[in-house]
Amino acid sequence: MDLGREPLPLRGRVALVTGTSRRAGIGYAICRRLAAYGASVFVHHFTPHDATRSYGADAVDSVVAGVAEALADPDAAVRDLSADLSDPAAPARVVDAAVAAFGRLDILVCNQARSGSDGPLSAQTPELLDAHWTVNARASILLARSFAALGGPGRLVFMTSGQNLGPMRDEVAYAASKGALWSLTATLADELADSGITVNTVNPGPVDTGYAPPAAHAAVAARFPAGRWGEPDDPARLIAWLATDEARWITGQVLNTEGGFRR
Repeated sequence: MDLGREPLPLRGRVALVTGTSRRAGIGYAICRRLAAYGASVFVHHFTPHDATRSYGADAVDSVVAGVAEALADPDAAVRDLSADLSDPAAPARVVDAAVAAFGRLDILVCNQARSGSDGPLSAQTPELLDAHWTVNARASILLARSFAALGGPGRLVFMTSGQNLGPMRDEVAYAASKGALWSLTATLADELADSGITVNTVNPGPVDTGYAPPAAHAAVAARFPAGRWGEPDDPARLIAWLATDEARWITGQVLNTEGGFRR
């Protein structure tokens, strides 16, 4: 048994990470971790979504450049594509573009999310529910379908939230769409196991990506034993590890990385 550790465990592999439009975001941290582990990275972004939020959007060039700076393998590279994943044809187009850019795809992280425009049960409309479902759940399933069609082996990671651990008041549409991925994890893991594709889902817990106003930020921070929110690199470390061979025996799991967050 070889107990040594490969310094670049993802050397020669290609990763696609969706929803990477902001340097303060989880997707950006994931891309940089994967790049630091030796992977080439295909960055999906859609800045029009972020531009409508209070925190605003980053320049795409700065996001891509930041990922490129983290590349550890001199033979690795970064490519990117903008696509609206509410378009039912977009998931397949993004996967196809990643394969066209690098000739292969080994890792898929479905990090995209629609959030910030939700409400309680009384505020729900068919349009609001559909808007969250199409981006958070449907797009992730369609991305997974295109990835699985490549034949494997590979690593597939979904991103969920804390809806199965406690209530998420005023986020009914978001919780429903993210909960679908939690519920689907074991089913897809079983279906794709024979292709050598592992399927896991990560709940990053509350992560400081710049969206919380000061009072809410302080209140949430006080509920962590460490007295701080999660940082984007906290879930990124777990996700990057799941992409390596060290995690080859883990599939069908929902992993919570919340730093002891007290509900």
